[in-house]
Amino acid sequence: MRFKDRHEAGTKLAEKLIGYKDDKDAIVLAIPRGGVEIGYEIAKFLGVKLDIIVTKKIGLPEDEEFAIGSVAPDKKVMLNEDTIKIYNVPKDYIKETAKEISEEIERRYREYKGRYELPILKNRIVIVTDDGIATGFTAKAAINYIKSQMPKKIILAVPVASSRFAEQIKKEVDFVCLYSTDKFYSISQFYENFPQLGDKEVKKYLNEINFR
Repeated sequence: MRFKDRHEAGTKLAEKLIGYKDDKDAIVLAIPRGGVEIGYEIAKFLGVKLDIIVTKKIGLPEDEEFAIGSVAPDKKVMLNEDTIKIYNVPKDYIKETAKEISEEIERRYREYKGRYELPILKNRIVIVTDDGIATGFTAKAAINYIKSQMPKKIILAVPVASSRFAEQIKKEVDFVCLYSTDKFYSISQFYENFPQLGDKEVKKYLNEINFR
């Protein structure tokens, strides 16, 4: 399956979520940047609020792609203690890296929203979205944070995901996915047009939905 672009993928995904149309408890949380274009189409179709959720992993000193933990939107740090022990990761490295990531998270919220402010998620129906999921570490970090905020329900909605991730996440949250496959090499392979989204475009989508 290939989508023309994120707008088409978001529109098709929104149709699968019609049960939440005009639900005052529902909110769409998009993982920036690409997820915001998907989230825009979902929020527009459902008539609900759109916001962002920014999390970032903490990687090993010698391999930043290998996650040993993550920093949540509220700057709380979640660590995989077993992995940290196995690789003997210095505490000073974790502390310093977490501080840098926390500052980056706040900067991105201010850049996209004009302020560092997190939406209240307690008793809300939270629809998390991105333009695709390969390993799913970012999505899982987002879901872990959302769970801590005691929502009524969590739905992870994406156009495409790896089969491995899809099987895992179904056990944790409601999962809506248009296409999953084990032949997953990069998210871009599922789109005819897959341009990088700029910060200005992210802000434009957020403003368009929330100030209608």
